[in-house]
Amino acid sequence: MNTTKVSGLAPWEEPGSAAGRIGKGGVLVLVVLAVLLPLYTIVLTSLSSADTVNRVGGLVLVPDGITFDAYRQIFSDSVVSRAVLVSTGVTVVGTAVSLGVSVLGAYALSRPGTLFHRPILFCVLLMFVFFPGLIPTYLMVASLGLKDSYWSLILPSAVSAFNVVVLRAFFMNIPRELLDSARIDGAGEFRILWRIVLPLAKAVTAVIGLFYAVGYWNAWFNAMLYVDDTRRWPLALVLRSYVVDSNPLPTATVGVSGFGHVAPPTLAIKMAIVAVAVLPALVVYPFVQRHFTKGVIIGAIKG
Repeated sequence: MNTTKVSGLAPWEEPGSAAGRIGKGGVLVLVVLAVLLPLYTIVLTSLSSADTVNRVGGLVLVPDGITFDAYRQIFSDSVVSRAVLVSTGVTVVGTAVSLGVSVLGAYALSRPGTLFHRPILFCVLLMFVFFPGLIPTYLMVASLGLKDSYWSLILPSAVSAFNVVVLRAFFMNIPRELLDSARIDGAGEFRILWRIVLPLAKAVTAVIGLFYAVGYWNAWFNAMLYVDDTRRWPLALVLRSYVVDSNPLPTATVGVSGFGHVAPPTLAIKMAIVAVAVLPALVVYPFVQRHFTKGVIIGAIKG
């Protein structure tokens, strides 16, 4: 007689053995440590004194006094402060523009009767294979008069074909009967999109919005190409210029600072800039993380 208990769960949903659970827990702990340890050393080094960093000779792992001199140093001049404001403005405006265009395009492409539906969809899918070269893109930006403007940091990368396809796949799985009933009641396409489609697509929209926001916040290549005025540099380019290329910033001076202390070492200032660049993503991510499974996976699998 078969005494196997039928749980009604899929094989991957059934609880594993004790050894399996311990192994999974150990792997998760290692992954968490691999993520948190670099962040811990960055923040601790940025908060360490000059003597501590010089004694260690590199990144600080064991705290020995906390000082905010590195943060005072980078914000005492307008370079980093202005860069933070530029990155914030570009991220907010760019995310709104990109999300609006992507949602409108994806909704239009999800409706089979849309004008030029197939040619436009073919062009969007073609972007997965071919992408405009660097020189044509640069010439286009220059010919439109966008050089040294904030729009040059937004428009060249405003729409991602991948994000449009994910949104389209999600919109296509909304029951057509629901949309037809709204049309019968007299609702137009924009009202249907705003009142019915977007409330049902909160998860995938939040995830796509996070993708765009992180992309704009971390983008530096467009600024390096199109922005010659250093006052318009975003934080990512300042970070690359100082941390990666080791170019001097006005605040990165050695000697006695204006605060009556020995100026923080270069490494501490570098880590302070890295911490400032990483902080926004760490703050926003927990509010969007719960939407990842429901948003991206559902939107990508169905359709």
